Amino acid sequence: MIDSHCHLDHEPLFSDLSNVLKRSKDVGIKKLLTISTSFESFSRIKDIVNKDEIIYGTVGIHPHESDTNTITKNEIVKSLKENPKIIGIGETGLDYYYNNSDKEKQITSFKTHIEAAIECDVPIIVHSRNAEDDTFKILNEYKKHNPKILMHCFTGSKKFSEKLLTLNSYFSASGIITFKNSVDLQETFRSLPIDKILIETDSPYLAPVPNRGKKNEPSFIDFTANKLSKIKEISKLELVDKTTDNFNRLFF
Repeated sequence: MIDSHCHLDHEPLFSDLSNVLKRSKDVGIKKLLTISTSFESFSRIKDIVNKDEIIYGTVGIHPHESDTNTITKNEIVKSLKENPKIIGIGETGLDYYYNNSDKEKQITSFKTHIEAAIECDVPIIVHSRNAEDDTFKILNEYKKHNPKILMHCFTGSKKFSEKLLTLNSYFSASGIITFKNSVDLQETFRSLPIDKILIETDSPYLAPVPNRGKKNEPSFIDFTANKLSKIKEISKLELVDKTTDNFNRLFF
């Protein structure tokens, strides 16, 4: 089992990392991908990835941080080349729900990350909230370059997922699929090809049922895997095998 998106540099995970890792391994997690959100975040991640062989990381600026954290393509490329355990770019993308950063700065940052991902031939981890049209439009501009796209914590519409499949995108299911009000999202994941699905926690956020409301951690991915196996009408073992293979095919 692989948690394809967590934030080990965020509290309370960061200060309890040894116990978080133990609980992760106890439920069968083989890899953790800890995701960068800012320059400060990446500075911690460069250290965290060396704490255990199962931890890998990414470099990137979250759309919420794009007003105050401006990164260049060369900086991203350099960070990847210098750190063999940094295997992806992001999270980046567009968030028009909170609009914590200027829309144009979000778009510029998003494009910078995409171009770096294409140059380095590594996956780009995409955050998209209330921005389906612009997210697809921008990604589609780069279609001829065949970017490796992972839609993190996918909560978009079925129509959006169908458009993204034309770009060969992957989709990561979070604990949100366990929520009672996520019927439409469950139907979307039921319709997605199993070879395009990953699982994640986005910990310490979005804890799945039965731990909703608590601080999330990678070991809780077990609940998401259980729910997704029921949605896909396959055994949990098959679900874990498929999503693990998908992660390894995308990132390695």
